[in-house]
Amino acid sequence: MTNNELLNKLTQILHLDASQMVGIFAQAGVNVKSEDVTEWSKSHGDATHEVVTDHVLAQFLNGLINQLRGKKDGPQPEAEEVLSNNAKCMKIKIALDLQSEEMVNIFALAELPLSKHEISAFFRKPTTKHFRPCKDDTLRAFITGLALSRQPA
Repeated sequence: MTNNELLNKLTQILHLDASQMVGIFAQAGVNVKSEDVTEWSKSHGDATHEVVTDHVLAQFLNGLINQLRGKKDGPQPEAEEVLSNNAKCMKIKIALDLQSEEMVNIFALAELPLSKHEISAFFRKPTTKHFRPCKDDTLRAFITGLALSRQPA
């Protein structure tokens, strides 16, 4: 899953328009224009398509955390230059305040049954024994399940 796909899916799931996206970036202390957001949402074959880098996605996710959960006191975290799938999942989990049981249900909706222990392995430090890397298909399943869980009944 590319960063562009992830950003577009999140904007659809959260029903965000370009001005709201600009506001979320502003929550992370980043100035972007509506035109930037529009270029990120264009298809890969479009001549004006802009690639969303890990750094830009990290800025958006940090802003989303600030928007939905509130800013922490003190200095704000710097956006990472390289963002692993594990970090992407973790930032989305934090922003949406998802608990373990909700995560289990989200993965089950995407037909990827994972236990609480398997999910918690994604959020451990890479140096620990029980760390598990989050593969692209697992991230895609998380986003698919998240979209299904947020659909109106």
